[in-house]
Formats: sequence, structure tokens, C-alpha cells
Amino acid sequence: MPYSTRSAVFMGAAALTLLLGACAGQAGAAGTLQAGQQPASPGTGLDRFYGQKLAFKPCDPQMPPGAPAVEAECARLKVPLDYGKPEGEQAEIALLRVPARGKDPIGSLVLNPGGPGFGGTDHAAITAAVWAKSPITERFDLVGFDPRGVGASTPALDCYTDAERDRDAKLSSIPAGLDDWTKQETRRLVEQCAERSGGKQVLAHVGTRDVARDMDVLRQALGDEKLSFAGTSYGSRLGAVYAEMFPKKVRALVLDGAMDPLAGTHERRVQQATGTQAAFERLAASCATKKDCPLGTDPKRATKEFQKLVRPLVDKPARTSDGRGLTFGQAVEGVTAAMYSKASWPDAIAGIAEVKAGKGDTLLKLRDSYHGRTADGGYPDSLEATLAINCLDEERHTPKQETAMNRAWFRAAPFTDHGRPIKLARDGCEQWPVKPTLGYPYATGVKGLPDTLTVSVTGDPVTPHEGGVTLAKELGGSLLTVEGEQHGALLAGNACVNEAVAAYLIDLKSPEEGARCKL
Repeated sequence: MPYSTRSAVFMGAAALTLLLGACAGQAGAAGTLQAGQQPASPGTGLDRFYGQKLAFKPCDPQMPPGAPAVEAECARLKVPLDYGKPEGEQAEIALLRVPARGKDPIGSLVLNPGGPGFGGTDHAAITAAVWAKSPITERFDLVGFDPRGVGASTPALDCYTDAERDRDAKLSSIPAGLDDWTKQETRRLVEQCAERSGGKQVLAHVGTRDVARDMDVLRQALGDEKLSFAGTSYGSRLGAVYAEMFPKKVRALVLDGAMDPLAGTHERRVQQATGTQAAFERLAASCATKKDCPLGTDPKRATKEFQKLVRPLVDKPARTSDGRGLTFGQAVEGVTAAMYSKASWPDAIAGIAEVKAGKGDTLLKLRDSYHGRTADGGYPDSLEATLAINCLDEERHTPKQETAMNRAWFRAAPFTDHGRPIKLARDGCEQWPVKPTLGYPYATGVKGLPDTLTVSVTGDPVTPHEGGVTLAKELGGSLLTVEGEQHGALLAGNACVNEAVAAYLIDLKSPEEGARCKL
């Protein structure tokens, strides 16, 4: 199960298993800021980047079937690959802008859909369609960007072939105990990622702190004195890190489906496992109200019933109409994908019933939606980018630490447990060419920051509500609590949320303390 975060609308029914972290006090790559360091202001070597003019031209974003057309324009932003060597190799960031509908725009609203590893260009167009009648699209240009290494930006991260992805190429250490990374494989991972992505220097400069610096160059290139930003999931981390690095350049930050800035990798993953298990149990309780529930009518036995159905897939995948078969890991991913939104629970229940009958088509389809697999067997590089970016953002575990974390995961989320002993798990990033660069904790003790708005859903299975409470507190900002069962609420189409977010972004009017909405 790869660790990533994405917005609910951007992913559709797809799930995430996110968990990111990084190690405080570790030295990073040259030119990459560590926790507590302040970024250099534009100056020698950086003026040409901060002073660039963007050449936007009309373009056609890829929209979901049935979505209204959106008039958009695209451009590319030049940034140094290594901010410590601005005269060296450059990266190009793909941009998409949907101009404001009104005649009196405030400026640009920069967006990030989550990930890390997922692009924001098409996300900006989708957001414009969802907010077609919102005062936000009347007063702001919506600007999406594919972070460095991601999507249409160059160089782009790429680690596996489509055939390798179909064979369940490793994207994390979970489920440990079935097909663990060997030391040789972790070394080969670095080699093939570097070979296909443009070299080890690319792998060294794709962390969140690099992207935050890119976002400041983007702010200036867009002509905005201060940044207005809305990010979901991983986007909340990116926004918080920007706030830490450039507090006086912030106008407004909306941080949705927020990640806890205090929790390290082990703690965060266990938090998520706990949230995922709770979501599974709520799904099972809903299923138990029906006589034909494949998990039975006693929710307390649902985890054991699920394990009885899917553990045999470890040795013998369920048959599927395309002949690929459904493995244990794919079955768990498929169910997890449906937990992303309560509206997808019926799909998971139908898929579990199919497994009971010896078939795996529905859960495989859910798994494929998460991975972005196309009908012809192609895969985007998004989850591979997630892996590479996490190697700079997460704590670097020893085999002993990775094994302990995986065991803790299965204790917290037993529905994902395959029942095999975990002997030795390895961190896939152990051979990465540089140490992590994010630093933990981050975004604490920030001075000179205006009010921010954190939006947190009480039943979020991916980024637990408590993390949103913590982020709001650490930033000294406002919190909007949303009662519901899904990951993030920014694009949920909820009038209460929409009104609060619009008031904050347009008029800088924050919701009152204790404000709540209900999905």
C-alpha cells in the first residue's frame, strides 16, 4: 500500500494510505533548507527566476466525463533544481490557470490536490468546474501546478514500467511479511528511479521544502505580493511548510484534510491505520444492517470475516474477467479506496461479496482507480513520484524500526493483516542518495503569520481530525470542524463549508471559534 494523500474529488473513489514524516536534525542535500532555517531572499542568482514573466497560452485540461468545459491557459515556470546552485540545472513547473470570472479579481489562488506525487494542473480546472458559481472563482484566478518531479513538470519522477506496476511493484513496505524489500532491491530502486528520472541529483531535490520555494517563485511570477493558497491532504503540509518558510508572504491559507505537523513517520502511520480501521468498522456496521451482508450481521466479527475471505488470496488470487487475478494486497487496497468517501461503501461491499463467490473484478477496479490504471494497462507516474518524494519527507527507518512500525500498523488496522509473520521489513528509501530534508516537527513557533483556516472532517480515515486540530493550534489559526465520513471537505459541495471558505479567502473573515459544518 503506497502512502499518499489526495483530495476526495480529485481521486473520485480512490483511496489513500498516506503517511509521511521526516527526521528532525538530519543533514540534507546541499542547497535544501532544513527545519528552522530561513530561506534566502531573492538575490544574486535567484533574481532571474523571481523576475520571470509567464507566457500563458490557451490549453485544454483533461476533465472527467460529464464535467462542464473550462476555459484555461497554461504556462511553464523555470526554477533552479538546486536552490543552493541557482546557476546549475533547471526544472520547469507546469502551470494551468483559470481566469477569474469577475472584473475585479483579488489575485491568484494557488491550489494543491494532495499526494505528494499528484499534479495540480487538471485539479485547478476540476476545482473551477466544481466552484463554477462560487464567489471564489469570481474574485480569484485559480492556478494549479504540477510540483517538481510530478506530472507534466520536468524532470519527472519515474521508477517502474507499466508491466512492473501490474505485477504489484513495491511502493511501500506494507504489507510487510509477504514480499519485503531486500537490501539489493532498495539499491536497485535508487538506480532505476535515477536512470528514468534524470539522475540522482533529481532524486535529491524533490522534497516539500523544494516545492515550497518553487511556490514562492510562482507567487512572484503571478504578480501577487502575498500568497493565497488552498491545499488538501499533503497540500496542507505544503501550505504549512510555506507558512514556516515565508510567513510574511502569506495572505491566506486554507488547509483541508490536514496532516499533523508534530507526528513523525511511525506515529503518523499508526494514526492513519487506526483511522482506516475505524472507517472499516463503520462500513461493516452499515453493511450489517442488511441480511445479505458478506461480512455478516455482527459488526464485531467483521474484521475476522474479512480476513477469512481475503487471506486465501495470498496464495491463490481470485479470478477476474481480464485474467489478471486479485491478490490479497489488491483486495485490501480496493476496500481502502472505497473508504475514502462514504458514497463508495456500497462498491466495497459488493466487491467483498464477489470475493466470497470467488471473483475479484469490483475490488480490482477500485484498486486500479487508486493507481490510475487505464483500460489499456497504462499507469501514471504519480505513485512512483509519491514514493520518491516521501524518501525526502519521511523519517529514514532502520530495518528494526520499519519492522516495528509495520507490526504496529497491523495491530492498529487488523483488517489489513495477512496473518503471516513479519520477520524483517526494510525501508525502501534506505539507499536514497541524500538524507530526509523536511525535519520534524515543522511549522511550529511561526512568527508574523496572518490567520489561517484549517478544515478538518471528524470521520476522516486518512488524516484524522485530531491532526487538523493540532495544525490549527500550531499555526495559531482558525479551525472549521466538519462532521462527516470522508477525506477532506473543500470540494464536497457543502454550502456551509463553501460559505466559510469563501468568506475567509475573499474578505479574510475567519469563522468563529467552535464553528462546525455537517456533510
